[in-house]
Amino acid sequence: MEQGNLIKDNYKKINQISARCMRVIVFMLVIAFVYCWFLTDIDDMLLVIFFASSVFVALIPTLVVNVFKVDEAPSTKYVVIICVSIIATSLLTLLSSLAFPIMLFPIMMASLYTNQTLVLFASLLMSCGVAISSFMSCRFHDLFIGSQYTDFYDVLIAYTIPQIVIVFIMSVVAYFIVQRNSMMINTAVNTAVTMQNNQNGLIYSFAEISESKSKFTGEHIKRVAEYMRVLGKASGFDDEYVDKLATASMMHDIGKLMISEEILDKPDKLTDEEYQIMKNHVLYGEALLEKCPGEMMHLACVLAKEHHERWDGSGYLGMKGEEIAYISRLMAVCDVFDALTSDRYYKKGWSLEDTFDEIIRLSGKHFDPKVVKLFIQNFDAFKAIHNKIPDKQKY
Repeated sequence: MEQGNLIKDNYKKINQISARCMRVIVFMLVIAFVYCWFLTDIDDMLLVIFFASSVFVALIPTLVVNVFKVDEAPSTKYVVIICVSIIATSLLTLLSSLAFPIMLFPIMMASLYTNQTLVLFASLLMSCGVAISSFMSCRFHDLFIGSQYTDFYDVLIAYTIPQIVIVFIMSVVAYFIVQRNSMMINTAVNTAVTMQNNQNGLIYSFAEISESKSKFTGEHIKRVAEYMRVLGKASGFDDEYVDKLATASMMHDIGKLMISEEILDKPDKLTDEEYQIMKNHVLYGEALLEKCPGEMMHLACVLAKEHHERWDGSGYLGMKGEEIAYISRLMAVCDVFDALTSDRYYKKGWSLEDTFDEIIRLSGKHFDPKVVKLFIQNFDAFKAIHNKIPDKQKY
């Protein structure tokens, strides 16, 4: 997993949190509306216009993030800050000193992103908002509550400047807090990336050992991992899960470490006893991985155990249909596709077209029909991977 992907995923999650915060603000706006409706003498139509507009603006981040799914775009965070600044300005205009705390909301929201530039942007917007609300409160003082000044100079000295100073002070505090948090997050991300890369390297090494024991090259596990990546994305999994799934798939034959080379490399047909021993590699793989911590190792354990199961129940362990984990049904197609198309010392690889026809023929028997449908839709990607990562060793 790359550092950029981790940061991108972090922004995505923060955008979703920000959208939820804005929905909480909607609840606060409703409470403020009820208060103003019953306990103030502000014109009813003015109240409705102000609060209806504010609710609409507060729901814009939800539309952007949750409805239109623009939760990874860099511009989304600016949309959030602009929306909360507009709401804060409206409430300051309508309620004056009663809404002072709201002017800090944009800075608080900007702090979520641990982005110093965004904090400064929020500070600038809110300063403009304070100036606008001061002008509106002074110009239309008879429409809003809490408006005590009718002279622009008086409102500037007693109202506008003090609030802008407060915004500036809080922005400076938030700026340095964000700076510190940003450093800590970058350190944590770098550590996570290093650990992930180390784990991936270790997994690849063990997987390559298991393949090389039976005279395979490491290209088999590379191709299978890429095939799993294709089907994982086609299944709708997020990028982080697809990365884990692709890496875990490289461990599917780790149980072969427990099988003797005489059986693994036997050029003739295996005896019934030898075949039973060979089948046990799925159980050996499960035993090796089942106590390893972490989601990726759990996925590897499932794939190691179930990658030879068949949709009709004729696989190694007799599991059938939905009893087989979905990722193992993906693995079955990927593993068989690579096994059929690859040269081995005991056979010549099939053509891509013949393999394609065979997998379709086995739909509903060996393979889950839904997975076969995904395979058909992404066959071009499979062909590209097969051609891009050829075996280094010819048999």
